[in-house]
Amino acid sequence: MEREDLIYDWAGVGPHHEPPPAGKVMLDDETLRDGLQCPSVTEPSLAKKIELIHLMEELGIDTANIGLPGAGNHARNHILALAKEMVPMKLTPNVACRTVISDLEPVVDMVQEIGAPIEVCAFIGSSPIRAYAENWDISRMVQMVRDAVRFAKSHDLPLMFVTEDTVRSTPEILSALNGAAIDEGADRLCICDTVGGVIPYAVRNIFEWLKGFLKEKNATHVGLDWHGHRDRGLGVINTMSALAAGAERAHATALGIGERAGNTEMDLLLVNLKLLGWVDRDLTRLGEYVKLASEATGRPIRREYPVFGKDAFETATGVHAAAVIKAMKLGDRWLSDLVYSGVPAGEFGMEQVISVGPMSGKSNVIWFLEQRGHDATEERIAAVLVKAKSSSRLLTEQEVLSAAGVLQDA
Repeated sequence: MEREDLIYDWAGVGPHHEPPPAGKVMLDDETLRDGLQCPSVTEPSLAKKIELIHLMEELGIDTANIGLPGAGNHARNHILALAKEMVPMKLTPNVACRTVISDLEPVVDMVQEIGAPIEVCAFIGSSPIRAYAENWDISRMVQMVRDAVRFAKSHDLPLMFVTEDTVRSTPEILSALNGAAIDEGADRLCICDTVGGVIPYAVRNIFEWLKGFLKEKNATHVGLDWHGHRDRGLGVINTMSALAAGAERAHATALGIGERAGNTEMDLLLVNLKLLGWVDRDLTRLGEYVKLASEATGRPIRREYPVFGKDAFETATGVHAAAVIKAMKLGDRWLSDLVYSGVPAGEFGMEQVISVGPMSGKSNVIWFLEQRGHDATEERIAAVLVKAKSSSRLLTEQEVLSAAGVLQDA
């Protein structure tokens, strides 16, 4: 039987579907900027940051935001070192700056020193609620945008103009701010769900409006980015909607670290992009990226975290394990990965794990023992199951082997 006959795909039938992006999907990794604004992370050493950008390169990520030049000398020193490291790489650097010239000036100096471009991500708040709280005047905001973008372009800096809290702003404010940025030569615009409060069809609506606005401005050459947070748990799905609606580049962070509830998870976004066929690349090192980011920032990976958590591909339930084991015995990795999982573990550097616990059956014990080179005799199986059924949790490897009476052979 053909593989496509074994899994029915409801996404391909019926009236509802998400169209694929029109062009290549680009990704901007914000782990080393927005990710480090998470209140509970530890800033990685420069050496760990360098390791991370090399893994980003391996995963085919296009750009990486490597810091805030306006945050002080320490930040600038790390930015410069990372930008130098990236000169020969396909992965290219960008930095976040307020729309003030004093934030942009250090970038000019860095570019001159390394002899390669650094993209400026110049941001300003845009929503009425933010303007009211800050007592901002729209005419003054527009002038700040003009001055900053003009300065950046006068020094040949690639520039993405970022309206913070875009999704809660009005067409009038967005027209004024984005229009000023385009007039002064901005290369890209970034639509932000800064507080993670939007839903997927609102994302599509704002992109439809923005594409119309660019057409009216004769500015369809300007690129579009999406930057999303997950305060409502919608980071990945909103990002997928943005890509389908016209975003050419999406921003995300390893493990979704970031302010408050965090950002779109880069690792989970890549998993979904691969499974949808929206990207075609080798992601077998994605698990390494997640593990390194966790270690470098001091943020443990939740056991139940999708795909990369310890529990993601582990089962001790008898009926589930039996199906996986039967597939494994057929020697078909694809089949064993998907018979009881929606994600093929092997494509992302992970593997199926069969354990023994209170809901296990004989097949679990047989597989567990045989995989460790021990005969699964009826006596051993029975002894292990007695131990497992009286337990309130999964048994450790030592407990299983001890119950089977083979610990000395382990």
